[in-house]
Amino acid sequence: MLKGFKDFVTGSNLIEVAVGLIMALALFALVQALIADLITPLIAAIFGEPDFGDLSFTINGSEFRYGDFINALITFVSVAAAVYFFIVAPYQRYKRARGIGLGTKRCPECTMDMPEDARRCPHCTAQLGAAPAV
Repeated sequence: MLKGFKDFVTGSNLIEVAVGLIMALALFALVQALIADLITPLIAAIFGEPDFGDLSFTINGSEFRYGDFINALITFVSVAAAVYFFIVAPYQRYKRARGIGLGTKRCPECTMDMPEDARRCPHCTAQLGAAPAV
């Protein structure tokens, strides 16, 4: 039982997940600072109000705080845009430049995924013909 726990704690999957989580938290702090220090003041310069949290209306005594929703929406769109334009797009360019992960296709024999430029399936070894011209 203790050996199984030791294997779990020192296993490579747990270490990789822990490192990934630490990097994600550091990246989150960076993106949060980008939004708070650059994007929110830009929105304030355009719309004249950096925080929409106080916006609300009342119907039959019920208060609808749509300003909080607008703040959450702006934060979500800002985080998604920052992650895409500063992380995902440069990483995709890097992968294309290095020839990493050029795409996949399915083997007609065993239906397993394989690299797009493969001429033989690595799973069932079926001959697939010439690779398509890139």
